[in-house]
Formats: sequence, C-alpha cells, structure tokens
Amino acid sequence: METLKQRIREEGKVLPGNIVKVDGFLNHRVDTKLMKEIAKEFKRRFDLSDITVVLTAEASGIALATVCAEEFGVPMVFAKKAKSDNIEGGLYQSDIFSYTYKKKVTLLVSKDWLKSTDKVLIVDDFMANGEAMRGLCDIVKAAGAELVGIGIAVEKGFQHGGDRLREAGINIQSLAIIESADENGFVFRED
Repeated sequence: METLKQRIREEGKVLPGNIVKVDGFLNHRVDTKLMKEIAKEFKRRFDLSDITVVLTAEASGIALATVCAEEFGVPMVFAKKAKSDNIEGGLYQSDIFSYTYKKKVTLLVSKDWLKSTDKVLIVDDFMANGEAMRGLCDIVKAAGAELVGIGIAVEKGFQHGGDRLREAGINIQSLAIIESADENGFVFRED
C-alpha cells in the first residue's frame, strides 16, 4: 500500500534497538482517514463474506481493528494483557514475549466473546517477531474458531515473524513490509 509506505518514509523514525516509530499516524496519534484506507485494502485482500469477528491485541492494535470491524460490519474483540475484575467465566489465554516491552505477557480473551462458530480475522497495526500474532492464533485455535487470516499494517520483515507464520500456512497480508531501517531511511519488501 503505497500511501502507508510513503507515510513511513516521511514520518517514521528508527530508534536504538531497531524500534520503528510510527506513532505520529498509526498507534499513538491516529490518522483515522489512513485507518479507513487500510481497512478498505484489507477488505480487498481478504474474503470477508463469512467473518464474524475481528480480533486484535491490547493496546495499539485497537484503533485499527475497530475501524476494520466497522468497515466489515462485525464486532471487534481485543485480547487483554491483564485480567480485570469485570471478566467473568472462562478465559482463553496465551503467553507471549513482547518485543516492545521486553517481557512475558499473557493475552486473555473471555470465552463469552469468542466461540467455535466464529470465523476470525486478526488485525494489528504492527508486527515484529510475530509473538502477539502467534498468541492470538493460539487463542483462536483454543476456541475452536476458524482463522480466516491476519491483516498487518506494518511488518518488520527483517525480524521474520511474518515469514514464520506464512511458512505455517497462515494467510498474512501485510501492507508495508520493512526489509531494513536505519538512519538512511526504510527499504520495503517488493510486492
């Protein structure tokens, strides 16, 4: 998606530790017009005729997943990273290692909101090592639901998380795959 790549070139930054900062338009300050364009591109790339839910992880994926769910006419569910008092009943959970926070995190989804009859599209703003996506896939599997695919706005291709998931046979559509990033700018994987 050329519009997204251009925004990364113009506004993205590379921080120490290969952290790619795109928070000016994607995951802190949110450009809702761009989110709608991303949702429309996912709609073009996936067969959404049967999906029943969009699933993401707390917190930065929520904005994009919400816009996508609205565009697709289905609810959005997000995996929480901590159990709160308002979650009743059983939980699906998966332990992951957060690249951003450098620690183990447990993703949690109430069994009330994900059923074996669901057809799930996972949507997230960013993927590095793919741990959050692996965890969300584990949750979909534990629920007995069907994974339709994974839509990622920005993927760090040089960390190979997406490649591992693709090798496992999962349909991943990333709109901007960064092959390398440094003080000289960004190089994207060619489509």
